[in-house]
Amino acid sequence: MGADIKALRTRIKSVDSTLHLTKAMGLVASSKIRKSMLAMTKSRDYAMAIRDMVDILASVNECKKSPYMQYRDTGRTKLIVIAGDRGLAGGYNANVFRLMSSYPDAEVIAIGKRACERFGGEVNSSEHFSYEEARALSEKLCKEFADGEFDKLGIVSTEYVSMMSQVAKVTWLLPLEENPDSVTRSMIFEPDELTILNDAIPEYITAMLIATLKESFASEVAARRTAMDSAGKNAQTMIDDLRLQYNRARQGAITQEITEIVAGGGD
Repeated sequence: MGADIKALRTRIKSVDSTLHLTKAMGLVASSKIRKSMLAMTKSRDYAMAIRDMVDILASVNECKKSPYMQYRDTGRTKLIVIAGDRGLAGGYNANVFRLMSSYPDAEVIAIGKRACERFGGEVNSSEHFSYEEARALSEKLCKEFADGEFDKLGIVSTEYVSMMSQVAKVTWLLPLEENPDSVTRSMIFEPDELTILNDAIPEYITAMLIATLKESFASEVAARRTAMDSAGKNAQTMIDDLRLQYNRARQGAITQEITEIVAGGGD
C-alpha cells in the first residue's frame, strides 16, 4: 500500500510539471498571436497587390513570351516546404509533411528547423527567415526556372483559417498562369510590358514567400496555443484523477493501520 501511495505521489508531481510547462508554452504562444496576425495581414496585403499587378501583365499577349509563362512537362518539380522551428504544435508540422508525401519526386527546399531535419539542407529558421534571404532564394529560383532546370515551382505551407483551424496547402508560383478574371486596364508601360513582367517576377516570388512564411508562423502559434490548452486540460484532469486515487489509497492505508491497532489491542 505504501509503495502505491509513493508511486501516485511521484506521478502527480510529474504530471504537475507537465501542466506548468504547457501553461508556460501556451502563454508564450498567446503573447505572439497579435504580433503574428498583424505581420500576416500586412505581408498578405502586399503579396496580393504584387499578384494583381502580375495578373494584369500576364494577360497581355506580349508577355506570353516571358520565360516565366512557359510550360514544360519533364516532371521536374521544385517545392519550398515551410514548417516550424519547434514541435508541440498539434498537427502543424505533421500536416505539412503528410501533404509532401503526395510529391515524392519533388526537389525540396526546406525552411524551418523541423523541415530541415526532415528533408535535409542547411538548418534555418522559419520564424526569422529574413527578406534578404527570401530575395536571394527568389532570384536563384527565377534564374533556374528561366534556364529550364525545373518545370514547376510551388510552396508547401499552412493556411490560417481560424484560431482552431489551419490547413496545409500548395501554392503554385511558376509558371505563371493567365488569370481570366484579371481586368486589363488602360495603362502605359515603360519600357514595355514584357520587360516589366520579367523584372517584377523575383519581387513577386519574394513577396509570396514572405507572405506564406508569415501566415505559416501565425498558424503555428495558433496551433501551439490550441494544443497547449488541450494538453493543459488533459493534465489537470489526470491530476484530479490521480489525487482521488491517492486520497483513497491513503484512506485505505489509515483504515488498515487503525484496524491492525484495534486488533492488536484486543489481543
